[in-house]
Amino acid sequence: QVQLVESGGGSVQAGGSLRLSCAASGYTYSSYCMGWFRQAPGKEREGVAAVYAGGGSTLYSDSVKGRFTISQDNDKNTLYLRMNSLKPEDTAMYYCAASLVFSDFANWWHRYTQYNYRGQGTQVTVSS
Repeated sequence: QVQLVESGGGSVQAGGSLRLSCAASGYTYSSYCMGWFRQAPGKEREGVAAVYAGGGSTLYSDSVKGRFTISQDNDKNTLYLRMNSLKPEDTAMYYCAASLVFSDFANWWHRYTQYNYRGQGTQVTVSS
């Protein structure tokens, strides 16, 4: 049974940092492309960052580029999102997702529905 479990969310002041984790189980982790998404109340879910299978190239949305870093530990089957210089507009539920398909990944990585598996999310709240 495939499971993605996010953790590490919380409340932080603007300018602070958090590291989110996504623990994966039930499949060969290194064979999947992984992504982080977020959804704020009243807004559409958006792609934040993604990484190719096996820890290859990374992709970021313009809104987080230079502040967030996606990484993974294949030995621990865990995906991370390091978030620095957090802003109130980063407040959202954050989700991780896994995709077995990697063809043309750079063009569709930000489409949540294209991923095979998704977690339940972890809340991040940034106060001003």
